[in-house]
Amino acid sequence: MNVIVMDAQGGGMGKMLVEQLKRALPGQKIIAVGTNALATAAMLKAGADQGATGENAVKVCAAQADLILGPIGLVLCDAMLGEVTEGMALAIGRSKAHKILVPVSRCQVTVAGTPGMSMAEAVDAAVQEAVRRVKG
Repeated sequence: MNVIVMDAQGGGMGKMLVEQLKRALPGQKIIAVGTNALATAAMLKAGADQGATGENAVKVCAAQADLILGPIGLVLCDAMLGEVTEGMALAIGRSKAHKILVPVSRCQVTVAGTPGMSMAEAVDAAVQEAVRRVKG
């Protein structure tokens, strides 16, 4: 299964996702894709097997992914202080991959019906869902 973790800005959420996925799914290849080099570097440092940066990397990796994990802002044009381009949001949204988007009340978005979880709790829930999907 082609598992992609995407993040922006400093890559903090992506780092947490990669660390937990590597523990929960030993041997599973994880590809880190950042909207910027700092985000990609943080995910690589956390143990991602490969990394790529920028809009074209998002487009290519989203098209090849089976599973995409990251913050909900990834599918919102101009989110994350403008780092998510229209092309990135469109590529992720159109990807055939199953998307596990971590609800974060930023980017002028509130996900109704989600409990007031911390980022760590939301990442835990995302990893549990990824493990369920990878292990089938």
